[in-house]
Amino acid sequence: MTKTIVQKITFKNTTTDELYKLYMDEQKHSEVTGSKAKIKQKEGTNFVVYDGYIIGRNLQLINNSLIVQSWRASDWDDSDIDSTFIIYFIQHDEDVVVSVVHANLPIQHAESISKGWHEFYWKPWKLYLKNASMYK
Repeated sequence: MTKTIVQKITFKNTTTDELYKLYMDEQKHSEVTGSKAKIKQKEGTNFVVYDGYIIGRNLQLINNSLIVQSWRASDWDDSDIDSTFIIYFIQHDEDVVVSVVHANLPIQHAESISKGWHEFYWKPWKLYLKNASMYK
């Protein structure tokens, strides 16, 4: 069985460009997460993030707007299908709303992955942005 998680996170005083780069630029991705990332801003390319814990493929990319990926964690069973990760960036004045749909997650991993997005991405992104704004 699989499960879908849906999240909506607001980032204050930033741009879609900045957030898109935090995910798709491998140097920034590595810096903000504190783990090695290999990711290219090109459709059809494979990616490896979190020191190899997460692997997948970029299915669709719209610069500063949309990322669609096949996605799987290294601790999933071989019989588990790849999940689909969709992240959409929406500029609202000086803030950005990030809408996330992560579909086809193995049910036994869905809760930890949902928490993991907050712990390993959204919180570090907010801290990174806060620290970066101090030096502007």
